[in-house]
Amino acid sequence: MFKNKAISLRVPGLKRLLSYQRAWLRGDVLAGVTVAAYLIPQCMAYGELAGVKPVVGLWAIIPPMVIYTLFGSSPQLSVGPESTTAVMTAAAIAPLVATNDTNYPILASLLALMVGIVCIIGYIARLGFLADLLSKPILIGYMAGVAVIMITGQLGKIGGINIEAKTVFGQVREFLSKLDQIHLPTLILAVLVLIFLFFIQNRFRNAPGPLLAVLLATAAVTLFHLDDWGVAVVGQIPAGLPHFALPKVSVDKLLPLIASAIGIAIVGYSDNVLTARAFATRNHYKIDANQELLALGTSNLGNGLMQGFPISSSGSRTVIGDSLGSKTQMFSLIALVVVVWVLLFLRPLLAQFPKAALGAIVIYAATKLIEIREFLRLGKFRRSELLLALITTLGVLLTDILVGVAVAVGLSVIDLFARVARPHDAVLGEVPDLPGLHDIEDWEGAKTIPGLVIYRYDAPLCFANVEHFKRRALEAIEAEITPVEWFVLNTEAIVEVDITAIDTIAELQSELATRDITFAMTRVKQDLYLQLKRSGLLQKIGSEHIYLTIHTAIAGFAARDRHSHNRVKGEE
Repeated sequence: MFKNKAISLRVPGLKRLLSYQRAWLRGDVLAGVTVAAYLIPQCMAYGELAGVKPVVGLWAIIPPMVIYTLFGSSPQLSVGPESTTAVMTAAAIAPLVATNDTNYPILASLLALMVGIVCIIGYIARLGFLADLLSKPILIGYMAGVAVIMITGQLGKIGGINIEAKTVFGQVREFLSKLDQIHLPTLILAVLVLIFLFFIQNRFRNAPGPLLAVLLATAAVTLFHLDDWGVAVVGQIPAGLPHFALPKVSVDKLLPLIASAIGIAIVGYSDNVLTARAFATRNHYKIDANQELLALGTSNLGNGLMQGFPISSSGSRTVIGDSLGSKTQMFSLIALVVVVWVLLFLRPLLAQFPKAALGAIVIYAATKLIEIREFLRLGKFRRSELLLALITTLGVLLTDILVGVAVAVGLSVIDLFARVARPHDAVLGEVPDLPGLHDIEDWEGAKTIPGLVIYRYDAPLCFANVEHFKRRALEAIEAEITPVEWFVLNTEAIVEVDITAIDTIAELQSELATRDITFAMTRVKQDLYLQLKRSGLLQKIGSEHIYLTIHTAIAGFAARDRHSHNRVKGEE
């Protein structure tokens, strides 16, 4: 029993396959065949984008489809070659190949192996939460930057010219300087493929547009002998399927790839888990973020050992599968059968695929990554969010793409710390004709209870914000016209404190005591109460000044007021 439970936790896909329902088969078959038709030209294009032969893009789909089916927690996610990890792979390996004659495919396989190891280490350490460091604005900006890199990287292919520049702006500048060298038949073919893809997207959203486009482009090459006119084609495809091969390189070539592997793992996993979450929310099921690390890690390990390159999930293929009724990863296994069949029997057709068409498919996919509406939505919501997205985009474009990953993560962390360090706060008071207590800044006519300041700080207290908290608390006291007798800290948003915060609260309590102001706390959660007790601060404040609700704190203040009044009257 325990053994079966452990297996189902680590291999959730196997459990789903063993409990497969016949009613799911029609949707899975339709989704699998259509996704295969879509991914064949797409993955060939991504193979070329990654810097390897187009057929390697198809090889790189085979291990992930099997492995993710078993280890993945999402029944709908399509895992395999995709644009972001492909372009990051090229960015990581190109400098190494430029400085020596290392075998590019071996380095690509090695990088996949290393990405897999990074993800599995993350799974063992339960680091799935790290994906949350990439906030929505950062992801929007990052993907837009990657999309521009993808587009400029294809300018040479669609123009039929050789572009040697490696940077975005260098590629654009070189392309414009060589306009007179453009190969017109190649450019016309690429433009026609792009027009066709956008037309299909607008009119027939579920149709395998990339497959139809490449088939038509291949037919044009055959009928009009465009290859004789100088239109480049994929060329001869190696017979058979990928085989096991352990990438072997020296340690000095291994070390430069470590940072790249970590960057690709972070971005690939973030894309993977965010896409999985989106479809889980849409279709009312749950995914395991940490299990996705294991699934992505083992999938990349499989690719590293089978002549592939780093992969992640494909949002476009997942959308197609979902729209056609995919219910389980059976659709991936069906797509795998179609891919293997094509590799075994349709290699001559693949060989005639024009590279300009593959470049057009990459550009088409890149346009989907630039979410103009999301940029506009960020601007309407909060300008700082839009600024984060734009800075991330520029960071990706102006630096190496892996540096862009670090910029994106760094900006996310800075944004997080900025919110924690300077959170919203409020002084609570009474509003005429409105029950309860409210932020006096939000309501006209709101007034505090004379002699009492009820102050709310909307974040956990830690070293990063405790000085800000103390300053704001003292400012709230100074802003009162009536002399303050009690200061009550509303801790409903303070779920925990660190030792720096404990010491600063103690300092504040002592400072207020010298001014004859009583320090009290309300809405103290049990965890916070235990922290106050362990630190000794509870004894300093006095347990009689800890209240469960705001109303009991106000009652305590009123009772204290009456007690003082009675004591003074008795002395008279």
